[in-house]
Amino acid sequence: MEANTIKNGILATVAAVGSFIANQLGGWDAALAVLICVMAADYVTGILRAAVFHDSPKTETGKLSSEASYKGLIRKFIVLLLVWLGAMLDKVIGAAYIRTAVAMFFVANEALSILENTAAMGVPYPKFVKAMLEAVKEKADSGE
Repeated sequence: MEANTIKNGILATVAAVGSFIANQLGGWDAALAVLICVMAADYVTGILRAAVFHDSPKTETGKLSSEASYKGLIRKFIVLLLVWLGAMLDKVIGAAYIRTAVAMFFVANEALSILENTAAMGVPYPKFVKAMLEAVKEKADSGE
């Protein structure tokens, strides 16, 4: 079999699986795209904080731990599971806001975690950014 054919088959499979997952999560929109991006950024900043700065609150030594890293991935999966449940609830009651509210709650939560990680690495940020993210999290949590 030709290498190009194999590559195209793999890409088609990845595209099909990705489309299926995005559809199950309520469709690929801004809320889901931002959530995926901040989840990835939070994971990367958490890894950097532990690996380079040895300041992780997830371990006693503050250093990188495969167990803590694995648990972080499991938490990210659970977040996506909750977004999926929100999408299912939207379908059942004929609404279009539960999934978005759940996604936005976790967007704010992940973004706050990114700020904590970057602050621990010595990167400054304006205080209003943290206040704004906390307000978004509170609004999403209250269902407004």
